[in-house]
Amino acid sequence: MGKAARRRVAAWPIACLVLVGLLVAGWFGWNWADGLVASRAEAQASTCDEGESVLRVVVTPAVVQPVAKAALEWNDARTVVHGHCVTVDVAPVKSDRVLAALVGRGGSTSITSGAPAAWVPESTTWVDQLTAERPGVIGSNAESVGSGPNADYPYVSLAGDGVDSVQQRAAQSFRAFLLAPAQREHFTSAGLNHP
Repeated sequence: MGKAARRRVAAWPIACLVLVGLLVAGWFGWNWADGLVASRAEAQASTCDEGESVLRVVVTPAVVQPVAKAALEWNDARTVVHGHCVTVDVAPVKSDRVLAALVGRGGSTSITSGAPAAWVPESTTWVDQLTAERPGVIGSNAESVGSGPNADYPYVSLAGDGVDSVQQRAAQSFRAFLLAPAQREHFTSAGLNHP
């Protein structure tokens, strides 16, 4: 019989191993690149590339304490909204004065230095009056950030002259911040309920 027949190794198992190796290497490479891009985006988002911005919030005096404490935490964290480091400035102003200023019976500078981007009155009655007299000033639906005897303390974002898009977005972000469970203690210590 001459030469013994050589046994050949099938090519398909080797090809499968190479393919699996390439897939695993690709998966690790993709995750590494994705992590790198995400960390760069996070680093850019945590800087004030677009500068500083001030969010003016006018509140009824009954809730100035918990809202101001939350604002202090927000400011200490150097919160960034769309590339802007946003500082929250809380001013206690009676609701009748705020309503008068917002509907045009006094400039917004009569209640705070610059246009407010958010308002927390005692009740939704004030927001309803503003909606009836000047609906274009309402930037978002009111949502209660606390409650007490005969009060529901709705937070409403404002729009219009003097309130830019960064302030509008910051106002909505600050409302979410106020509604977070971490703020409960501030409202409780002021004798108020937190949603």
